[in-house]
Amino acid sequence: MLELAAFNADKLDAGMTRRLFAEAGLQPACSLGLSLGADISSADAAVVARGAAELDKALTFAAGIGSRHLCGILYSALAKYPGPPTAEGRANAAAELRKLADRAGDQGVCLCLEVVNRYETNLLNTAAQALDFLEEAGHHPNIYVHLDTYHMNIEEASVQQAVRLCGDRLGYVHTGESHRGYLGSGSVDFEGLFRGLAEIDYQGPITFESFSSAVVNPELSNNLCVWRNLWSDSADLAAHAHGYIDLQWRAARIAAAQGAGR
Repeated sequence: MLELAAFNADKLDAGMTRRLFAEAGLQPACSLGLSLGADISSADAAVVARGAAELDKALTFAAGIGSRHLCGILYSALAKYPGPPTAEGRANAAAELRKLADRAGDQGVCLCLEVVNRYETNLLNTAAQALDFLEEAGHHPNIYVHLDTYHMNIEEASVQQAVRLCGDRLGYVHTGESHRGYLGSGSVDFEGLFRGLAEIDYQGPITFESFSSAVVNPELSNNLCVWRNLWSDSADLAAHAHGYIDLQWRAARIAAAQGAGR
């Protein structure tokens, strides 16, 4: 699987993208983070409408390339907010996502709401908050939680417990190191992550996300505060991540099977 950022999705060539994925034998996924000017958790109806339009464009692109997942910060802006969310803003976000989830389901795409740290949203910072929000969205069967280890390392008391808490509502996982570099070289509890995933018999995607100022688009790099050059060889980074994830996942499933057999 390869995840694409669906920014300016209406300007992307879905047909060509779908063909290239098919030729490579890869399954696509799409992610998105809204801007403050298109924030569906805003109390401003015009801003909410712009956000809904951006989400529709991303959904159209995702479905067009054959993606089964639209994930990321779909519920608010990817930004540092000056205050906590408002009740009106939460209600707006929940209402828009219910409508989007209906349309996405008709096109074979599920929505996965990424839980990120307090400096990138004020709405969903922990797994528990995400589950509460899913309840506000009416327990829609096509809305899931998207966990990211980089953010969990900041906000969660236990990575493993957060995974357990989500259970069958966990639909997408980002692996990312505490410094955004090579997996296993920082402080993230990957053993806890994969043990938790094995315990809940997780069947969804596990992808790798990393950023370096030498490679990432400057605007995105600035938004994410990626000031350091942590790597420059994308192929080496990806190969290492694939091997690391595979090893950790195998070990966790073996441990879970041995525990069940006792």
